Parts: sequence; structure tokens; C-alpha cells
Amino acid sequence: MNRRVFLMAAGMKAGAPSDEVKLGLIGAGGRGTFVMTVFQKDPALKVGAICDVYEPNLERGLSTAKKGGSTPKAYRNYKRLLEDKEIQAVLIATPEHWHAQMVLDAIAAGKDVYVEKPLCRTPEEGVALVEAERKTKQIIQVGMQRRSYDLYLQGREIVAAGELGKVRMVRSWWLNNYLGGKPVEKLEGVLDWEQWQGPMKKRVAMNADLFRHWRNYADYAGGIVADQGAHVYDGIHLLMNASYPAAVTAAAGRPHREGFDTPESVVVTAEYPEDFIGVFQVNYAAMKYKSRNDQMNHLDGDQARMDIGREDCRVYRQGAEETPAVEKRSEKGFGWATDLHVQNFLECARTRKKPTAPMVLGFQAALVVQMANISLKTGRRVKWNAAAWKVEQ
Repeated sequence: MNRRVFLMAAGMKAGAPSDEVKLGLIGAGGRGTFVMTVFQKDPALKVGAICDVYEPNLERGLSTAKKGGSTPKAYRNYKRLLEDKEIQAVLIATPEHWHAQMVLDAIAAGKDVYVEKPLCRTPEEGVALVEAERKTKQIIQVGMQRRSYDLYLQGREIVAAGELGKVRMVRSWWLNNYLGGKPVEKLEGVLDWEQWQGPMKKRVAMNADLFRHWRNYADYAGGIVADQGAHVYDGIHLLMNASYPAAVTAAAGRPHREGFDTPESVVVTAEYPEDFIGVFQVNYAAMKYKSRNDQMNHLDGDQARMDIGREDCRVYRQGAEETPAVEKRSEKGFGWATDLHVQNFLECARTRKKPTAPMVLGFQAALVVQMANISLKTGRRVKWNAAAWKVEQ
């Protein structure tokens, strides 16, 4: 009888409330709502609160969470959500110009944080965030899902084993097309525009297209080169075991989409202390590809080349470029990377282990594309002073 009682107690402990994590979502747009559903795949995860300043987003987030078995509270100011003592962790999926302040406020409120990329908008914000990370015990994961992705981890092992020889250059590209669309003129619901602008010092009149396409307005984000380049450079850093860049140079065409003031075609060259350069070409004026084929990284070694995209990795040896000597494919596809990344965050939230993409790595990727944009503005090669932790123009 005592043994039976012991086993029952052990079973209860395994599913005890101590394993439960209550999540608050700040920013219930398309990406935020999707990642929230990935969190809800964890049986001990409950969505306790959702915050958004755009009513249609808030309503959709609440409805989606309820379908997943949660009954979250609704907030229209993120600081009220952070005051909610029942919330242990927050998913921040707001526009880029809000990331830094919200992360700092979440840390101060004692919440663990999963924040979407790019981590921040400026080098100064990144330095402040990394400093805050050093001083806190909170778990902070940046949404750089390649850090948890099985295919990229296998690719890193190939490079580390020396199978490519010396790699002096990594060539990466991302192709798509967003031209042809017209500016958005009207929103479907109520938006708290003043709150949405938030920390931006420059206040502008309500602009529906800016709200919908903030990534492509220079005052609010870094353009498509930053949005996609943060992912690509983080992948390069992971594969090459690279440190922060030494210098960055960029070139670009002019913007061709009506309303946008950031270019859709950009080439970035980043120089690294590890004696290699990482070249990234983004062109959103190209033909559209299937998502599994729209991005590729070529690691040019002196003995072999490795091609790693979203779902495939192939190694071609010198003298036999037609047939891959090594071929790997992700077990479940690129979408699985987000599942793995969220699982890692939740494991760390429960065990207090270090996550795979802390802010120091999230800033490393964001810094490269921030330096690229500075290079575009100044027309110069931009250096990173590793000792002083600041950009030198």
C-alpha cells in the first residue's frame, strides 16, 4: 500500500504545477500568433495573457489561444501585462523598434523572455541589452531558430571536423519579390497609433502602410537586408563558430516599391577575425521561389564546398563537384526549427540552463546588418571596436 501511494505521488509530481509555464504574448500579429501556437504544443504551457494595440490582432490572438485550450486575459498596454504576477515568461513579437525597451522592461519585471529577431534596431540598443543580460538571472532566447535546428547543427559538425579544409569565404543569398504592391491606405480595425510608435522620438501622422510594412521603413527597422540578414548571418556565425565582425561594407540599389525607403537589393560583406569573409546578397526584386529553395549558403573550403539551405545540406569534394560526397536532410523540414527553438527555451525556463540563442548572440547577428546600413548611409567601410564595444564609422 505504501509503495502504491509513493508511485501515485511520484506520478502527481511529474505533472505538478511547478512544470507549468504561463506565457504572455506581446504583439499578436501573424508571427507572434503563430509562434504562440508552437508554444501551446507543450502540454504544461498555458497562455495567460495577450497584449496588442491593434484590436483585430488582439481578438485573433485571444481566439487562437482559446482554441489551444487557454483562457488568456486581454491587455492593451504591455506594462500592465508585465505587472501580471501569474505570467512567468513573455513572447515579444512586436515591430523591431519596440524590442529593446520591452525586453529591458520584461527583465526588470522578472519575466523570462523569448524575443523575435532582429533583437534590436541600433548598436547602442544591443550593447545595453547584452549588459542587462549579464546582470540578470532571467532566461532570454532570441528567435534565431537555426541555433536549434538539426540540419545546421550537423552542418556545424562538418565544418568543425575539417571536412571542408580552410574556409575563407561564405557566400549566402536570399531571393524573393515584394514589388508591384500598392501602399495600404486603410486598416480593418482600431489601432492605438500613439502607443504603437512608442519609443520613437520622431512622431508621424497615422500611416496604414507604415503599420503594415514597418520592416521597410528606415526610421522603424533596417529593411529587408536586416530582416533576413539577421537570420543568415546568425547561421554563418553558428556554422563557422565566428566571433563579432571586424568590419562591414555594403552596397545597394535604390528602393523600387512605392512608399518604401529601404532598398530591396543589397550586398553585404562582413570581415571576421577568424580570417574569413561572409558575403550576403538579398534581392527582393527577383523571381519568387518555393520557400525551401529561396535561401542558400555556400561555404567555400579549399578541399570541399558545403551548400546548406533551409532543408538540405550537401558537401562537394574537389574534383567531384557533380556528385555530393555527403548529403543530409532535415528530419521534419525547416518549420521544425521553430519547434526545436521553443522547446529549448521552455526547457531552459524550467531548468535555468543557458538557451541556445542568448542576447549576446542575437546582437552579434543584428550588429552585422546594422553596420551594413551604416555603411550604406556613409559610403564607407564600418569597423567594430571589440575592446570598446562600439561601432567606428
